[in-house]
Amino acid sequence: MGLVRAHVDLAKAELGDILDNIKGVAVLSGVAIGALILAGLLFGVGLFLFLGEWLFGSIGWGVIHGPLFLTGVAVAAILAALGYGGGRIGVNFLVAVVIGIIVGAVLGFDLTNRGWTSLGNAVAGNVAADIRPLVVGAATLAVLFGLLGLVLGARAGGVGGAIGGLLVGAIIGALLGALTSVALGPRVGAAIGVSVALLLWPILMGIGVARKGIDTEALKNRFYPKATIDTTKETIEWVRKRTPLGPAS
Repeated sequence: MGLVRAHVDLAKAELGDILDNIKGVAVLSGVAIGALILAGLLFGVGLFLFLGEWLFGSIGWGVIHGPLFLTGVAVAAILAALGYGGGRIGVNFLVAVVIGIIVGAVLGFDLTNRGWTSLGNAVAGNVAADIRPLVVGAATLAVLFGLLGLVLGARAGGVGGAIGGLLVGAIIGALLGALTSVALGPRVGAAIGVSVALLLWPILMGIGVARKGIDTEALKNRFYPKATIDTTKETIEWVRKRTPLGPAS
């Protein structure tokens, strides 16, 4: 018994040393993993800020593009997990990129500014030349979007909806007209194009889901062990047919 107790005490002491070593390794591993996670976060944030400064002249664009891009990736991952086809996600991304390129090119080459300037020279010669594109662009789009909001609001909510749609449409049109009336230059125009593409990507995916929906039956089948359950039922039935009935009571 003394020999057994000695071996038990030795095992306890050795096990205690082993547990202490495991705790030390676990703590140091946790520190290493935490440091790697923090390094990844810093790299990700710094990468977006660097690209914003390098490509578009301001880290503010990195602050905008980073969350938009990550939001799009998150939405794409969730929809892919729910069964929204990867091909459709890719098509939505390509459509968003094409629209973003068009917007970036139009704004980067100051095409809208030139258009509003030409229109202003034709119809608003009495307005000061330095603010003529701004006035014409904001006023024109405010009227057009206001009328569009009026029609949509009237169809959705009668007189109250029409008034609200008119005001909202006019405000959006005026802001859009003011933005497009400015000569932004290539870098800012390209940055806005990227912003539009990243913003449209999750919106297009959402529209696709709203139109076609998610195949809930296929999603259920992915997590439902149908083959196992059916086989088990067949086995139970097979056993039942071959099991003799007990004596009647």
